[in-house]
Amino acid sequence: MTRIVYNLNDFRLFDLLHKLKEMPLKDDALAAKENGVWRKYSTQEYIDTVNALSYAFLDLGIQAGDKIGLVSNNRPEWNFVDYACLQTGSINTPLYPTISDHDLKYIIADADIKYFFVSNKAIYDKVKGCSEGSSIREIFSFESIPGVRSLKDLMAIGKASPQEQKLEAIKSSIKDTDLATIIYTSGTTGNPKGVMLSHRNFVSNVQATQGLCPFQPEWRALSFLPLNHVYERMLSYLYISRGMSVYYAESLDTIAQNLKEVKPQMFVTVPRLLEKVYEKIVNTGSQLTGIKKALFYWALNLGLRYEQHGANGWWYEFQLKIANKLIFNKWREALGNNIVGIVSGGSALQPRLARVFHAARIKILEGYGLTETSPVIAVNNIDDHKIMIGTVGPVIDNIQVKIAEDGEICMKGPSLMLGYYKRPDLTSEAIDQDGWFHTGDIGIMVDNTFLKITDRKKEIFKTSGGKYITPQVIENKLKESRFIEQVMVIGENEKFPAAFIVPSFEFLKGWCSRHNIPFTSNAEVIKNKQVFDRIMREVDIANEGLAQYEKIKKIELLAKDWSVDSGEMTPKLSLKRKTIMTNNQEAYNHIYKDDNGLK
Repeated sequence: MTRIVYNLNDFRLFDLLHKLKEMPLKDDALAAKENGVWRKYSTQEYIDTVNALSYAFLDLGIQAGDKIGLVSNNRPEWNFVDYACLQTGSINTPLYPTISDHDLKYIIADADIKYFFVSNKAIYDKVKGCSEGSSIREIFSFESIPGVRSLKDLMAIGKASPQEQKLEAIKSSIKDTDLATIIYTSGTTGNPKGVMLSHRNFVSNVQATQGLCPFQPEWRALSFLPLNHVYERMLSYLYISRGMSVYYAESLDTIAQNLKEVKPQMFVTVPRLLEKVYEKIVNTGSQLTGIKKALFYWALNLGLRYEQHGANGWWYEFQLKIANKLIFNKWREALGNNIVGIVSGGSALQPRLARVFHAARIKILEGYGLTETSPVIAVNNIDDHKIMIGTVGPVIDNIQVKIAEDGEICMKGPSLMLGYYKRPDLTSEAIDQDGWFHTGDIGIMVDNTFLKITDRKKEIFKTSGGKYITPQVIENKLKESRFIEQVMVIGENEKFPAAFIVPSFEFLKGWCSRHNIPFTSNAEVIKNKQVFDRIMREVDIANEGLAQYEKIKKIELLAKDWSVDSGEMTPKLSLKRKTIMTNNQEAYNHIYKDDNGLK
């Protein structure tokens, strides 16, 4: 197969869309389920739809620089609005469907949003309720809502009055350095801050990651992480630059079924979802009996010992071939049997998960970046010599990275944001006088090639004894236990570190059954001394590899998972530590109380 490689210098993002006409045309450039059936959009329909919507924008009087709000799940319509914004010079300002009313009202006012696109009535009602007295002129919906104009209505307007010359003139006036989007992220002051990204920011990142895999136009990608997040969004631009098809999963709950239907070569994910995939695989294996169960655990334990480049020797590699034929082939089948690579980002991946998936011939390409960097700074490559498990890979070609004296990772490059919207003060705090962006992450270079993230600078804390604790490292160690679903290490300014632990209740049910321990509810089982002691044993095992001052001395078991809906996790499934701490103050006090019952 011949790879098509374009020089993307001076490209605007909408140029990627129109370059599709120079690649093999296809009938499934985009696809999503509608009424249980995959609705596919051809290359030509994709381009025609974006152009018609762009004409409608001009008919509405939308001008370059106008902010367009977008709140929707992943679907083809998201792309239609995005590209219509890009080629009319209006600014796509996408938001999470789970956004709070407070943040939504703040962003509408801060960005001075003129028009809004929403996916359904529930989000329409939310935006409508938050837009009273605002700058919003009209809200459009993807799905039919009585009395509300839809995307189809705008398409009809655009098709009826095409303004090709005017649109081409606008496109010609847009420079690659112009603002393309504002992506709002959580701010330290309580209000979100708008990250301004240009066409060049994204396109430079697309160009630098083209070598991630041997992308082919006939490949399919499954998309399920939020498109309004910079991570999935940049990858969607990368896919289109390679002429790939993008299929949108129905929801996070249907990913397993959608993988079997789509049979993708690639998808991107976050560690939390990989953890869930692994847990499901292990729980399924634990239900087997006899020789099947023995073979499953033999293969699993073999995979967990995996070392790169045949470092375990010929006998291990021989056994691994057998394990792949007997056991791991079923893992690949569950992912559609076509996977070339899975990109993981957003937070730290447990090295043991990378090992076992690599052993199963499922390459996990861990990467690293931020919204402010569009996003990729470093990523492991599909090439075996450009992968190092436990790192986020080599720094991409057009980025410079340095490690500051305090260990903070700093970067320079064409993907660095234009700045924070209306906040030059925050911009100057993040980007120093020499142009280095301070990421807030701590890291080291391994073998002068691979970047390794050791923790978030703001998450590192000091005990009352003056010892620094890096919680992510300890948390990933603890999550290696099948008894532990989620964990957060605590103990800032206290005598010792401790942990909030959410047990893996699905696994715990089976364990309790085998040990004749009643399991009536999550809240009741965590009070059981045998359960507590068994999980504490797992903590002690993790403690063996830690320095004395890092060891977890006490734990509190919690009955409810942390989730996006509860506000305790971000949409990319990272812990919201302050919220978790606030919601579990009683548990915190129980850990750190003195003999008088006081903290």
